[in-house]
Amino acid sequence: MQSLAQNLTDSVVKVVSTTKQHIEGGELNLFTLSDPKVLELIYATHVHADESFDEDSLFVIVENILKRATQIVDKVVQGSQVHVENIEERTPKANFSVPLCTLKQISSELSCKARGEEIAHKTTLSILNKLSTYSWEAKAVLTLAAFAMEFGDFWLLAHHQQTDQLAKSLATLKRVSVLVKPAEIQRRRQAILELNNLIKTTMQVIAIFDEFEKLSLNYDLKDVPGITIALDRLPVDVYWSILSVVACSTKICALTNDEETAYDLAPYAQKVHYILNKLKIQLMFCKKQIEEAESYRRLRKIFQTPTEIMEVFKALIFSKDNVQPLIDGSTNKTVNIEVIRKRYVLLYITGLDISDEDISVIKPVYDATKKDDQYKIVWVPIVERWTDEQRKNFEILRAKMPWYVVQYFSPIAAGFKFVKEEWQYKGKPTLVVMSPQGRVENVNALHLIRVWGMKAFPFNKAAEERISKELNWIGPVVNNIHPSIQTWIKEEKYILFYGGKDNEWIQQFSKKATALANDPIIKDTLKIKIELFCVGKTAKGGEDLGILGRFWTSIESLFFTKVHQQKADPVTQEIQKLLSYKNESGWAVLSKGQSVIVAGHGFTILRVVEEFDKWKEFVKDKGFEVVFMEHHSKVIQSVRHCCRLDIPSVTGKVPETMQCPECPRTMETFIAYKCCHIDAPANGHH
Repeated sequence: MQSLAQNLTDSVVKVVSTTKQHIEGGELNLFTLSDPKVLELIYATHVHADESFDEDSLFVIVENILKRATQIVDKVVQGSQVHVENIEERTPKANFSVPLCTLKQISSELSCKARGEEIAHKTTLSILNKLSTYSWEAKAVLTLAAFAMEFGDFWLLAHHQQTDQLAKSLATLKRVSVLVKPAEIQRRRQAILELNNLIKTTMQVIAIFDEFEKLSLNYDLKDVPGITIALDRLPVDVYWSILSVVACSTKICALTNDEETAYDLAPYAQKVHYILNKLKIQLMFCKKQIEEAESYRRLRKIFQTPTEIMEVFKALIFSKDNVQPLIDGSTNKTVNIEVIRKRYVLLYITGLDISDEDISVIKPVYDATKKDDQYKIVWVPIVERWTDEQRKNFEILRAKMPWYVVQYFSPIAAGFKFVKEEWQYKGKPTLVVMSPQGRVENVNALHLIRVWGMKAFPFNKAAEERISKELNWIGPVVNNIHPSIQTWIKEEKYILFYGGKDNEWIQQFSKKATALANDPIIKDTLKIKIELFCVGKTAKGGEDLGILGRFWTSIESLFFTKVHQQKADPVTQEIQKLLSYKNESGWAVLSKGQSVIVAGHGFTILRVVEEFDKWKEFVKDKGFEVVFMEHHSKVIQSVRHCCRLDIPSVTGKVPETMQCPECPRTMETFIAYKCCHIDAPANGHH
C-alpha cells in the first residue's frame, strides 16, 4: 500500500509539474484544456471505486445546508428583493455516519489558498488523490460537503450574530462581521452574488451526477446508451466541479480578508454553466431513450398477447395521441383505420426506393383478395424524416397502389425498432402477414409470393410448410423469363439452364452442350430433346440485367422459404448449391420439365458435358438423367472446390449456421460487402 501511495503521489507531482509548464510557458491555460487532456491529468489519482459509501445521504445533508445558506446570502445581500422559497428538508438514512475525518482533511486543502489557476488545479489534484478510493460521484459530494461545513457555518453565524452572543464572538473570530457590514455588503454585492450563484450551479451539477448514477442502476445501458456517454464523461465533469469548489473557497478567503484585488470567478462559472447545460440536455436525451425503451417493451408485450389487429396496428404505427386515417388507394380518399378491424392485414413495409416491379409483385395478391373483405393490404412507407422531394416521390408511388396507405408516416421510435429487430427489416420490401387477432403469421411473405404467387395463399406458416414440400421448384422461377420455357416444361423436355460471370466459360459450355443436344444418338436414336437457355443473355449476346435480377431474387426467395427447416432435404440442398454458384464463373441446372435433376458448378457440369463420349453408351439402358447424375457425382468426387454462399443480409433473418450443400461439414461464416449490379438500370438499384 505504501508503494502504491508513493506511486500515486509521484504521478500527481509529475502531472502538476507538466501542467505548470504548460501554464507558465504560455502554451495554454486550464480553461483551454481538452477533455482527453484533463482525463489524462486526473487518471493517476483514481485507484478504485468504493461502492459501499453512501454519498446519497451525504448529499442530502449538503443540499440542506447549501440551499439554506445560499438563501441567507441572497436575503442579506438583496434584502427585500429576494423571494424566500420554502425549502423541503430531506432526511439522510438513519444509519448514515458522516466521514468527519475525511471532510476535515479536504477542508484543510480548501483553506485559504493563494489565488490562480495553477494553485486551484494543484489543490484539485491533491483532493482527488486523498479521495482516490471513492467513486467519482462520491469525490464531488465529499468535496462539496467539506466546503458546505465552512460556508454553512459562516452564514449561520452571520444570521445569528445580532441575537446570540456566542454567534457574535465566533463571527468576529471567523471575520464574518468584516464581510457583513452594510457598507461592505454594498461594496462587494456583485462579487458575493457571483459566488453564491456558482455554488448553486455546482450543487446542481453534482445533483445530476446522482441522477445518471441512479439511471445506470435501474435501466439496461443497451436500451439507454446516453447513460454510458454521461458516465464516460463523469471523471472530467467531477474535476471541473471540484475545481469550482476550490475557486469558491479561495474567493471566500479573499472576501473575508478584505483583499482589494479581485479574484475573478467568471471562467469557473462559465465552465460549470456549460457543463450543467450539457448534462441537462444529456439527461433529457436519456429520459427520451428510457421512454422509447419503455414504449418498445409495451409494444413487445402487446405482440406477445395480441387481442385485435387494429389495436396492434395503432400501437405499432402511431403515437398514443396521433392516430391518423389511412388512404384508400382505389378511391384516393381517406378512411378510418376501423376498416382493418377483425381483418387479415398484409403490411407492405418499404422505403421510397421501390421499383414498379416491387409493386407488381403485390398486385396479383390485391386483385385476388379485393373481393374478399377479410384481407387488407396496407403500405407502410418507412421514412425517418420527410422532405419535399420525398413527399413528391411518395405521391408518385402511392398513385400506383390500389390498396391502403399510411400517409407521410414517420415511424415512432418503438415501432421502427420493432420492425427492424423483430421483423428483420433492413431496407428491402417486406410483407408481414397478421391475423385478425394481431398475431404475426409470417414476417415476410414476399419470398413465397415472388416464387409461388397465389398458390401460396394465405401466405402463413402452414402455407409455407405446405409449399416447401413442392419438389418442382424451377418452374415458378423461370416461367416468366421467356415464353418458350413454359412450352418446354409442358412438353417435359430436358432443359439446361446456365449462366455465369465468365463469358468464355458460357461460350465454351454453349458449344459443348449444343453438340451434346444434337448428337445423333441423343437426338435421333433415343429421341431425347434437350433445350438450352442461357439466363441473363440476350439474343445478341448482351446481358439482360432485369431477367438476371429476377432469376436470382426468386432463387434467394426459395432459399429463405426452405432454409429454416429443421432438416435440409435434397431440394433445399439443390437450391442452396445453385445460390452458392451465383457469383462463380459458371453454373448450370438440368431439369426435365420442371423437375430438377441436378444443379452444378460450371466446372463440374462442363466436365460432364465434355466427357459425353465416356457415358453416352449407358444412356439407352439407364436413362439420360440417371447417367448424367452418376457421372456428375464422379466428377464432384474427383475435384472439390470451395463452396461459397452469398446471402443478402437485407433479405430477412439469416441462419446462424449453414450446412455445406456438397459435403457434411458446417460452412464457415464471413461478412462480405458487394455491389453486383444485377438489377435492370431502370430500377435504379445496385
